[in-house]
Amino acid sequence: MRYNNKTLIALSVATLGLTAASHASAATLDEVKERGNLRCGVNVGLSGFSSPDENGTWQGLDVETCRAVSSAIFGDPEQVVFTPLTAKERFTALQSGEIDMLSRNTTWTATRDNSLGLNFTTTTFYDGQGFMVAKDLGIESLEDLNGASICIQSGTTHELNLADYFPSKGIDIDTVTFDTPDQTAQGFASGRCDVLTSDTSQLSALRLQLPEPDSVEILTELISKEPLGPVVRQGDDQWLDIVQWSVFAMINAEELGVTSDNVDEMQQNPPNPQVARLLGGDGNYGEQMGLENDWAYDIIAQVGNYGEVFAATVGEESPLAIGRGINALWNEGGILYAPPIR
Repeated sequence: MRYNNKTLIALSVATLGLTAASHASAATLDEVKERGNLRCGVNVGLSGFSSPDENGTWQGLDVETCRAVSSAIFGDPEQVVFTPLTAKERFTALQSGEIDMLSRNTTWTATRDNSLGLNFTTTTFYDGQGFMVAKDLGIESLEDLNGASICIQSGTTHELNLADYFPSKGIDIDTVTFDTPDQTAQGFASGRCDVLTSDTSQLSALRLQLPEPDSVEILTELISKEPLGPVVRQGDDQWLDIVQWSVFAMINAEELGVTSDNVDEMQQNPPNPQVARLLGGDGNYGEQMGLENDWAYDIIAQVGNYGEVFAATVGEESPLAIGRGINALWNEGGILYAPPIR
């Protein structure tokens, strides 16, 4: 039988999906416990999200998500093995079973969620694709980019977003592609292109790597929705729940005023039933997932609530100094929201 290219692509995707499903058919939690560590895929180096510090210790919002899951399982945030992955490598590493979860500034899309044998769990950072330009170019809006060359990382949703947006606006652009964020930033700094595009969070991080960060600016216009969050393989609902509810626990803790500083007092003297349920004093919510009932207590005590983690990694206490914006809680002007524990 002769196959055309579309048929071959479909067969390849189906094969990857079956491979991913076979790896997830076993209980991932049991495998992780037996191994004694959580294998988590992260970015090769993106300030604020996942990058090693001068001592080689991984830091960032995505990294803390991995540590939260480790705390929920082991009662210890340090039982994580971090695997740095490029955009091209990330999905294959998860599909093949090389890692247990992917926490690597990855956008949730229909194709990725439905055809790769993977499940997105929840959103840890709401973002959008933006553009960084040199201030002296005098660019005030995206319409001013007609004829511009744009540096972009290959294997990302950003390529598709450019193809959707600019032709529909009658704006001509040229793209210059690179394999990694660092290469993309270096291309922009060296003059290979006029504009650098990525998620605005990534632009904020890459800006700090430039020789003269104050010479550039990030335009206010966005061309996409980029919900970023952890990913797991399909076929293991228990594991999806554990990763998902580890994030939900941090969000609920912030909403309830439970922090790493007051969590012991809150557990001993919960001010309301919601806090008692969150910290294991009432109900068997951990047991329902195969965890200890104080799983959320361990997360908050050892990693912190969402607001604490955001501030330290990408927010006001970090070099990126990104405002909460739409990543604020739903009752504080944002859209961050977690289902209740009850």
